[in-house]
Amino acid sequence: MITALAAVVLAAGCRSRTASLPANPRIEKVASTEYLVLGAAPFPGLRWTQVQKVILPGRIQASGMVNYDPRRVTTIISRVQGRIEDFRVSLWDRVEKGEPILELYSPDFMTAEAEYLQAMATSRDTTTAADLDGMTNALTEASKQKLILLGMAPQDIAALRAPQPTIWMRAPIGGVVMDAKAVRGSAINPGDTLFTVGILDEVWITADIYEEDAARLAAGERLRVRVAAFPGEVFHGTISNVSPDINPNTHTLEVRSKVANPGIKLKPRMLADVTILTPSQEVVVVPATALVYDTDGYYAFVGKGNGRLLRQKVEVYSWSYSGLIRIRSGLQAGEKVVSSETVQVNALWHRARGEGA
Repeated sequence: MITALAAVVLAAGCRSRTASLPANPRIEKVASTEYLVLGAAPFPGLRWTQVQKVILPGRIQASGMVNYDPRRVTTIISRVQGRIEDFRVSLWDRVEKGEPILELYSPDFMTAEAEYLQAMATSRDTTTAADLDGMTNALTEASKQKLILLGMAPQDIAALRAPQPTIWMRAPIGGVVMDAKAVRGSAINPGDTLFTVGILDEVWITADIYEEDAARLAAGERLRVRVAAFPGEVFHGTISNVSPDINPNTHTLEVRSKVANPGIKLKPRMLADVTILTPSQEVVVVPATALVYDTDGYYAFVGKGNGRLLRQKVEVYSWSYSGLIRIRSGLQAGEKVVSSETVQVNALWHRARGEGA
């Protein structure tokens, strides 16, 4: 922002007329304050404007990136040692919750299924005391939970009639296959990742916002998102979280928002233009041409009457609107400032102080 604005101001100075400038500018010191006095000679092109308060439109512009919501992503892993016999889905396929997607072979399945079927048979045949019935039922439930932990779906357990060395693993959620590592016939071990399935009908958008706009951000604020792939389409969402810390390198903070994704058009890692809708705000502004960048910051020349100009250091926000610069400190609404030829006036200031022509 500083570099861009400095370029604007310098460009304006290059276009300024330099003829007939005041020949003998001088510095007048009152107490410890220095004023530039231009004298009675005409200053071609010199114009003035008044520092204003305006209503800042209720929006913040930012660049963002599309990401998937990790809470809506499930990784399917192997819980046994064995072999991949078959699979029915590939990368980017859509799957339904409970759909059989992968057949695994492992002797562990046969052993656990045999234990479960034995416990079921014992439970049906038991005619002993109630305390023994309770123990039998507990063993049946424990053997059932073992099958679930190995990856067997409840509906497949209910249909079990004889031990089998293979089972079909089912999709735990409905969504899109985002990663597929299964290879038919390959050996697997407990913990190996087989598939990753994600629900992408709602995604995250993360965006970096300058710290001066932090007070305007809150969870629940609405936003609009546009991406280059669909320039005529607007996606809508709300801010879900605002980062509790500031990036020390960029002095920005990150916001995360939930955005509806009809048709799965927003893809993870897409770049996005984000417009955050916030309450309107009253701010102090001046035209960009009223500021000059010199050595250590921005300066404005404030009229103080009797032909005197005060060189006032100004702090600005990084946000601009319609050629107006938002002032953080240094100027007050109603003050009269030079709005053109500021580069030339600044050069006269240095000349009057004996710092060069």
